[in-house]
This record gives sequence, C-alpha cells and structure tokens, in this order.
Amino acid sequence: MWKVGDRVARKSYDKDVLFMVIDVDPSSRVATLKGMEVRLLADAPFEDLVPVADQEWQSHMLQHSRREADSLRLIRMRRLIEKEKQMLRSGVKLQEGKEFFERPGRVLHLDGDGSYLNKCMLFYEELGLPANGHHVSESRMADVLPHFLESYQPDILVITGHDGLIKKGQDTTKIYNYRNTENFIHAVQVARKYERSLDELVIFAGACQSYYEAILEAGANFASSPKRILIHALDPVLVAEKVAYTPINQTINIYDVVQSTITGTDGLGGLESRGKYRLGLPRTPR
Repeated sequence: MWKVGDRVARKSYDKDVLFMVIDVDPSSRVATLKGMEVRLLADAPFEDLVPVADQEWQSHMLQHSRREADSLRLIRMRRLIEKEKQMLRSGVKLQEGKEFFERPGRVLHLDGDGSYLNKCMLFYEELGLPANGHHVSESRMADVLPHFLESYQPDILVITGHDGLIKKGQDTTKIYNYRNTENFIHAVQVARKYERSLDELVIFAGACQSYYEAILEAGANFASSPKRILIHALDPVLVAEKVAYTPINQTINIYDVVQSTITGTDGLGGLESRGKYRLGLPRTPR
C-alpha cells in the first residue's frame, strides 16, 4: 500500500518523472502524484507505481540543482552585458563618478503549490527581483486577484501552480481535459479587467501541459505549454526575470525570454511585450 510522502515513478511512462504521493484512494487503488521539479499533478493506479531509491532520488535532485545553477550563472552574465549596453545608451559614464540606480519590474506571484512558491521566492531574491508571493489554490486565484493587484500594483503577474491533461490522448482543444487551465484563464481575465494593456501589466500564466493558446487568448503575454509538455518549477521565474530586466524602451525578444527558461520553446511561448527595467540618476548618498 502506498502512502502520502512516498517517492515514486510511473512504469507506464518509463519513470520519466519523479513524483511524491500527495493522496491515496484505497477503494479505487489510485494515488495522486505531484512532480518534484515539474509543475504536474497526475493520477496513477497503485500497480503502475514503483518506489524511487534514495540514491536515485539524490542523483535526480543533484542534476536539477546543477541546471538551476547554470541558469543563474547565465542570467548574471547576461545582466552584466546588458547593464553596460544600457549605461552607454543612457549616457551614464562611471568614470565621471556618476552613480546610477536600477529599478527592475515588480512581480506578484500566485502559486498553487506552497513548496514551489518558496523555491521561486528564493530564486527571485537571488536574482535581485522585487517580488511578493502568495500560496493560493488554483480555484481561488480569480477571487483573490483584485485585492492583491490593488495592494501591490505589480508590473509583472505570475499565475501558476499545477496543471496537466487529465487523460493521455484526449482532445487538447477541449478545456475540460485540463486539470487547472480553466482556473488560470479566469484569473488572467480578472487581471485584464484590472489592467487591459499588455505593456502595463505583463502576465505569465500556466503550468505543465496547460492550454497555451487559450491562456494567451484570455489576455496573458506569456503562457505554457505550446506542445503540452512538462515545464520546470522555476520557468515562470525565469520569464519574469527577463521581463523585469528588459529596458522599458525595448520590446522583449520572445525567443530570448523563452530560451532563458529551463524548458525552452516547446514548453513556453508568448507575445511581443515591452520590458520593465529603468535606470535612474543620481543615487542618493548614504
């Protein structure tokens, strides 16, 4: 008998994703699973599950940690290059002793998974992004958004959590075949009632296998998942970072923003949008 907290994989998918059991139904012999590094909820019969040994689990987590560290390193390198270009465009010359200050875009992040949210908030801090985050179930996001948008007045809104096609091989154009896409769509629609301009409020919405086209149609700037694949837990943060640090006088390069993520163009996409980064002069002496 499987129990909550067990680390498992699915035989029918060749153990492609490692999960944690978050619920079990002994009567139907079905377990509800949460992906540990991808934003996926899935159901699986008990007989399809296999345990994941500690060594395999640690190897898996180490591999993902390395990918995250690589992403962080590349972002920091890109930032240095972009900052130099921005200073040149703005006529800021450090040799003249002028000290500038930066103002990246502000992020509001609603996440249906508390553990993923905590991980994302740590990454925002590492990246120097001003961000407020709240753990809110996907079904309640549309209800709480007006209050949060009014309170924080963000430049960038991230709406994410868990999603997934309910059954493999189902019609991907039918909204009822997705676990949470409809909730993400409702949340985006509420946000667009608050701010209609795609440049004033830049929205990322979606999770694993989400109905990409429908989320964009609802008013998101960026969404997942074009090829209905799994996305990494930190992909929404990486999209937000690129938006937050693209200068306001530039259009975000869609290919660059998606390529900056761990999953890439199969998992995320979007529309042309303006950046949210500003330089200011002078810095107040301390």
